[in-house]
Formats: sequence, structure tokens, C-alpha cells
Amino acid sequence: MLSITEENYLKAIFTLSYPTVDEISTNDIAKHLGINPASVSDMLKKLYQKKLIAYIKYQGVKLTEEGRKIAIDIVRKHRIWETFLVDKLNFTWDEVHEIAEQLEHIRSPLLIERLYQYLNSPEFDPHGEPIPDSNGFFPDSKMKNWIALNSCQKQQILEVRCIKDDSTDLLQFLDKKKIKIGSKIKYVDINNYDKSIEIQINESESITNISQKVAEKIYGVLLE
Repeated sequence: MLSITEENYLKAIFTLSYPTVDEISTNDIAKHLGINPASVSDMLKKLYQKKLIAYIKYQGVKLTEEGRKIAIDIVRKHRIWETFLVDKLNFTWDEVHEIAEQLEHIRSPLLIERLYQYLNSPEFDPHGEPIPDSNGFFPDSKMKNWIALNSCQKQQILEVRCIKDDSTDLLQFLDKKKIKIGSKIKYVDINNYDKSIEIQINESESITNISQKVAEKIYGVLLE
């Protein structure tokens, strides 16, 4: 039986490493969780003793097979709960993260599986993040062509599939810009001074600007 804090650490390591990174630094974990690096080191020692991470001081950590299994289960519960809150209880996508943070620690596999089936086995949550199935497999084939908006070329159009940050501030900002899952964003130009990007949304004649920080969080597929 793991504590909620231990589960949060495993989820953080998985989130930071999925899908391409191997070892994660202590500082990366501290920044992600908003805590002191010294506190992270203490917790990593505990997770290492429980054989949930492979940990080499000053080099980084990665999940063991058992640690990864637990982390994926927590991620799955979180994203299923977010989907339920938006689809069935009419929460907005910027309201659900903190609630799902609490609900993800419920220890009832039967409840989660029935909820998953009730939602018709969703593959993505309201932010476009992939939901693993009951065997822990992600819909990778549907994500292989995703790129970030800031990786586009001028005049290319990106159909939004995922927002790689579910912070309330970012999601509310995107709402103001009328950017959501399924939006079509044309990369118009880049400003040399601050590298902000000029975009058109859903074929609107008006042009708006977004920062590189925002653009790197918006993922989608290029339209021909």
C-alpha cells in the first residue's frame, strides 16, 4: 500500500518521461511538483527501497516495471475521472484537474473499469491526453503524427488534438483565444523580436498572437 504522496511521485516521473525520455532528474521532478529538490531526494530513496524506481544519485531516476505499472494505473484513473467530470457532470476542461487529483487515489479497480465502460472506453481525456486501456496500453498509433504548434512552418494548418498542460491558467487563456480540441490553427508568421507566433483560428480573418511557451503545449496533426 503506497501513500498518496508516493503515488504522486510515481505519476510525476511517468508524466515527465512519457513517451520518449528515459531518466528524469531530481530538479525536473521538483519543478513539476513545485517542491524543494532536497525533499524529492528523500522520497526517491524510499521509492528506490521499495523497488519502484531505479535511482542513481546525481544521474536521474526511471521507473521499474512495477513502478511503471502503478504509475500508469494512476494516470488512467486521473484521465478517466476528468473525462467523466466533463462529459457527464458538465464541468469545463479547466475545472477538472484538481478534482481528478483527489479521485485518482480511489483504490477500486472495479469502479474504475465500470466507469471506463460507462464512458464507452475513451481513448483520450478532455485535454487530448491518451487514456491507457485496462492492460496499460496507450493509443500510440493515433498519436504518431502529432507535432507541436511551434514546430510548424509558415502557412501550415494544425488541427489541435492535445494540450500538454492542464493548468487552469493555460486552459482559461486558450478559452479566451477560442482554441480547443479540434480547432484548426494556421501558423501565419513569427515575430523576430520575441518569437511570438501569429495565428489564425478556424479560418477567422483576424490574426492573434501567442507565445512560444503556449505554442509548445499545443499538439495536433497537420492538415493537407
